[in-house]
Amino acid sequence: MELLDLSNLRPAKGARKARKRIGRGPGSGTGKTSGKGHKGKGARSGGNTPPGYEGGQMPLQRRLPKRGFKPIARTTYAIVNVGRLAAFDAGTEVGPDQLRARGLVRRRGDVKILGEGALDRALTVQAHAFSDKARSTIEAAGGRAVVLE
Repeated sequence: MELLDLSNLRPAKGARKARKRIGRGPGSGTGKTSGKGHKGKGARSGGNTPPGYEGGQMPLQRRLPKRGFKPIARTTYAIVNVGRLAAFDAGTEVGPDQLRARGLVRRRGDVKILGEGALDRALTVQAHAFSDKARSTIEAAGGRAVVLE
């Protein structure tokens, strides 16, 4: 038995299987029709079944009822309530990056400030959207609500 080192590493016996070479004559076992049988959709070039095809049965995607409307260009906001902004010192400029750094917003993208909670300090808050209540709460505390593009 020879010593095993980096110079003679090999995969285990039977771990590597040779690929099936089709259309290489009768001796190969997959000559002539190349494992595709005789005629039909599966024998044609480009003739495989599309995803969801159920052999002519009405596909599940068409059997189920459709409801509602999903707009493609819908904007989804990361939500922050006004009460959570009390984590920042008075006079601070608070934007999406600062909210992310403090862990108030997880994902990247547009941020919307909602009006739940109270604010007792003047902050300049920059966000993509504000609810009316959030805007009035920020301004009542002496701060500014700046809408980002």
